[in-house]
Amino acid sequence: MTGADMLAAWHDHLALGLRRSPHTVRAYGTAAQRLLTRMDLATWDEVARLPATRLRTHLASRRADGLSNASAARELSALKGFIAFARAQAGHAVSEPPRLRGPRIAKGLPRPVTPDDAVGLADTVAELASDDWIGARDRAVLLLLYGAGLRIAEALSLTGADLPLGERLTVTGKGGKQRVVPLLPIIREAVADYVARCPWPLTQSEPLFRGAKGGALSQGVLQKATARARRSLGLPDSATPHALRHSFATHLLGAGADLRSLQELLGHASLGSTQIYTKVDAATLLDTYRKAHPREQD
Repeated sequence: MTGADMLAAWHDHLALGLRRSPHTVRAYGTAAQRLLTRMDLATWDEVARLPATRLRTHLASRRADGLSNASAARELSALKGFIAFARAQAGHAVSEPPRLRGPRIAKGLPRPVTPDDAVGLADTVAELASDDWIGARDRAVLLLLYGAGLRIAEALSLTGADLPLGERLTVTGKGGKQRVVPLLPIIREAVADYVARCPWPLTQSEPLFRGAKGGALSQGVLQKATARARRSLGLPDSATPHALRHSFATHLLGAGADLRSLQELLGHASLGSTQIYTKVDAATLLDTYRKAHPREQD
C-alpha cells in the first residue's frame, strides 16, 4: 500500500465513516500527508508505532513554521485521530497512541453585530454588487445566516429541491445531522427575489446559490463581498458572514430564548457549545452599561 492509498483510506474514513465536513477532511488529510512525508512513514504499522518523541519533534517543527496555538491544537487532534486509525488498519496489537497535550487556547467570545448592522450589511452587499442578481443572491445568503442561524456551508448546500421556501426549512448540518429552522418572511422574500433574478436554471439537483459562471457559489466570494460592504459601512473586521450566525444566537438569547431551544436552532451537538452565548450576552450588557451609566460619562 502506498502513501497515497493510506491517505485515500483516511479521507474516506473521515468523509464517509465519520461524516466530517469538507473543510475538516481537507485539513486532517493535509496534516496526515505532512506527517507521512516528514517522518518518512510508509506503512500503517509504522504510523501506529510512532513514538511520542518523534511526534513531538514533528509538532515542534510545525510550530517553528509559525503555527498558532489554535492551529497546533487542531493538527495534534488530526494526528491523534490518524494514528488511532492506523492502529485499526495495522490489524494487530500495537502500543497506545502517543499521549501529548495540546497548547492552551484562549477562548475568545464571538463578536456579534447589532440587528441594524446585520440587516444593513446584507443590504449594502446587494447595493455594491456588480449585477442585480448577484446582489440579490448575496443578500439572501446573509439573511439566512442572520435570520435563521445557518452556517455558511449549510446555506450554500441548499439546492433547487428546497424551493419554494416555506415557513420552515430542513437543514443538514455537521455530521449529517438534520434540524428544522423557522424562516421569517423577510428571508423567504429575499430568496424568492434572488430566484426570480437568477439567470441560471435552478433544478432540484443543482445548488440553489450559483456563482457568476453558473457553478456553486463559494464561501470566498461571499466573504469578499461582505468585506467590501463592511468597509463601506465602517464596521469592524469581525463583521464577517459567520458573525451573523453569532449575532442570531446572541440576539435570540437576549430576547429570552432558552439554551435548549437555541441549541436545537443552531444544530450544536452539545449544550456546552451553546453556553458560550450566555457569556456573549453578558459581555454585551456590560458594554451597554458602561456606555450608558452616568458614572461612566464623568
